Amino acid sequence: MKGVDDAFLGVGDKPGLDIWCIVGSSLAPLAKSQHGKFYARNCYIILNTAELKTGVRRHDVHYWVGEEAKEEDCLMASDKAVELDAALGSNTVQHRETQGEESDKFLSYFRPCIIPVHSHSPSHMEGSRNKSSQTTMFSCEGEHVARVTEVVFSRSSLDHKGVFIVDTASKIFVFSGCNSSVQTRAKALDVVRHLKENRHSGRCEIAAIGGAICSCFLHKSGWKGDNSCSFYLSMIAEDGKLVGDSDAGEFWNLFGGYAPIPRDLLEAVSMNMPLEKLFWINKRTLVPMEAHLLDREILNSDRSYILDCSTEIFLWMGMTTLVSERKTSVTALEDYVHSQGRSSAVRTVIMTEGHETDDFKLHFQHWPKIVEMKLYDAGREKVAAIFKHHGYDVTEIPEHEPQQLISCNGSLKVWLVDCGCTTLLSTEEQEKLYTGDCYIVQYSYVEDGKDYHLFFAWYGKNSIKEDSVATASLMSSLANSVKGHPVVAQVFDGREPELFFSIFKSLIIFKGGRSAAYKNHVVQKSDRNGCHQKDEVALFHVQALRHDCVQAIQVDLVATSLNSSHCYILQDHSSFFIWLGSLSSPSDHNMLDRMMNKLCPFKQSLLVREGSEPDDFWKVLGGRSEYSKEKRVKGWPADRHLYACRFEQGLLKVKEVFSFCQDDLATEETLVLDCNNEIYVWVGLHSDVTSKEQALNIGKMFLQDGILHDRRSIETTVYIITEGDEPAFFTDFFKWDSSKQSSMVGNSFERKLALLKGLSPKLETPDRSMRRPSLRRPGVSSETSTPEHQQQRPTAARRAFGSASAGRFARERSPAAAPTASPSTPSPRSRSSSSTSTPTAVARQLFPASLHASEAVHALSNSTSRRR
Repeated sequence: MKGVDDAFLGVGDKPGLDIWCIVGSSLAPLAKSQHGKFYARNCYIILNTAELKTGVRRHDVHYWVGEEAKEEDCLMASDKAVELDAALGSNTVQHRETQGEESDKFLSYFRPCIIPVHSHSPSHMEGSRNKSSQTTMFSCEGEHVARVTEVVFSRSSLDHKGVFIVDTASKIFVFSGCNSSVQTRAKALDVVRHLKENRHSGRCEIAAIGGAICSCFLHKSGWKGDNSCSFYLSMIAEDGKLVGDSDAGEFWNLFGGYAPIPRDLLEAVSMNMPLEKLFWINKRTLVPMEAHLLDREILNSDRSYILDCSTEIFLWMGMTTLVSERKTSVTALEDYVHSQGRSSAVRTVIMTEGHETDDFKLHFQHWPKIVEMKLYDAGREKVAAIFKHHGYDVTEIPEHEPQQLISCNGSLKVWLVDCGCTTLLSTEEQEKLYTGDCYIVQYSYVEDGKDYHLFFAWYGKNSIKEDSVATASLMSSLANSVKGHPVVAQVFDGREPELFFSIFKSLIIFKGGRSAAYKNHVVQKSDRNGCHQKDEVALFHVQALRHDCVQAIQVDLVATSLNSSHCYILQDHSSFFIWLGSLSSPSDHNMLDRMMNKLCPFKQSLLVREGSEPDDFWKVLGGRSEYSKEKRVKGWPADRHLYACRFEQGLLKVKEVFSFCQDDLATEETLVLDCNNEIYVWVGLHSDVTSKEQALNIGKMFLQDGILHDRRSIETTVYIITEGDEPAFFTDFFKWDSSKQSSMVGNSFERKLALLKGLSPKLETPDRSMRRPSLRRPGVSSETSTPEHQQQRPTAARRAFGSASAGRFARERSPAAAPTASPSTPSPRSRSSSSTSTPTAVARQLFPASLHASEAVHALSNSTSRRR
């Protein structure tokens, strides 16, 4: 290919990483064993190939610039990235990565971390030097990826907000600043494990220093406290100084003795959105464009543009631009970044027209939604239908077989929500839902020897607000009352997932309602239109999910409701027509008799095929009319995305977790797994979310606040999954290891530290009601707040979360909309609010928030009795 390096020919055919190093004027490919080793004096080209659910391969190109790299190598790296994009059909997204400021997406390829080397190895084929005899010090940042930087081995490198790793010949020390987050501490332990295995061959000791170690030390010592517990508390100082702890003494001796660390200055967090600047590139000159509101139409296919969003800069190149023009544009981008003095902190993303990222699209108004063409499957279906229509024998195309998501041998209960109360329906009536009502559905089943309870709140499209408001709270109360593993979800009429239909053997959804609120509404409006009346006229769309699972849904009594892909039952008082669409599936045909027996047993029906309908059929529908005659093809499964969610100053902020796995489900977190047609809100046992209603509100805000570019419907199904209660239909999205499904005592740092030290984990029973004290950062008051106090302050935020890109996702909420814990009786695990003179209050001030006060006092009381 003209203008493309030969090293790039034929790459990108298989999922995974390909890495090249810039060596002089050529590219040197790196062996798999060298992936993740980056030298500060070099530049690298990295290609990540991922295979999407559609079978299409997505390519991300990164060029990594070492802090000691030559300028000519940096320019060559950007040019080679453009050439690699051209070799892959100009459909990649390119990212500029600067040492120490790498994007989370880039770091997610190299778990648990990358540690740039400050020495030069031209061949890159030699093994790294044995540093086990040296003492090195690293700063570790990040909560979902580890951002590791080697720092000067000095006391001045330590601070309160970071986590630091000191690697010596025989021991690795982890120092946790008192203002560091628990997730960062836990992520640092992953780095420690990596260092232990790769630098020490698995043979070295691990020591944790700092506020987080105090609880571990007291548990290990077995001390118990009484009236003299203040004596033992006085032995513990801030900044990791613990008199009598040999690890702490040894750590400070490395720095010549203990000395206090200066306090961190408070950083002002600006909530203002960054101003956007748009330029078009005329050769290497940037021409400013004035636009108060950016619109997709201002981007021309024969030009390139730079969009500056403060901490992120985008380069957009039109599809008709040449490779040489794209190289010039990238050079102009490099010049602009350096001229602004932001080369080390700014992130740059380069893309070609038609392959824009969602972050880029969010800056523009009226970005057209691209619909994927499924020509292959849709074409096969249409061709087969045409041949069949002309009488040719055509082999049926295999139909989509629904995945068995749940056990079909469970028990079903359905409650009608009526005036704030629930009424349990009989077995016969529970298979009939009405669009004017709200219902709570409970499906109980056994899986892997465990009892699971799946609760659905179903909202009819014509239901009354009074009933819909009460439904979520009533469902949560029912879920909290069961023993086993409860999962709650909310689904909406017309947008039900397959899982909802699969728990019913048969289901009929009628128009109308049974609740008193709905009936009163009908009387006030004097409108009984659309309500189903027995022995009158109605049209039902019939669909089969499996051989033993069928649904009939009442639709509008007009011809436009028909579709050639489906089957219908038309009721005309005591007469019935069964209408078969010409493109309907045999599985639907086989279930029609069964549904007829449910609707009107012992009634005869007339079979009508599309195209041969009698006049009476059209008369019932009000006359002939055009309807859809195209084959409906099931869409491709969506690619999943995982987002971490938290609140800052009344704003919901999200940040995507790239290359996610089971280990990213940290117990302090609330995460959203986005599967397009449905989302799962996973709530850790030690997260700030204290009720299922609050978790549902997070799901609603995620859907409605513009976080997703496609502005998904607020009626998307939302599941609430609690840590320890994960069902198989959730764990199937991960490479799930049940042995990692831990219910160990403590936060994620304490759990990982216990496993790293080889200690026996202590287990705790998950609190199914989710009513637990919030996990707070050390130094933040942990006293129980009253409902009045909760209304006076916004939801607590642990730290600044995400980049400018994530900040754009934030949407303001009124205080009334902020999810707060509903008042309830404190659980045995809750902290009490006793005076500061009690051992409990002293323990609150001393121990990290991850250690409950009752546990701390218990540890102190044990320590005193042993000392005696």
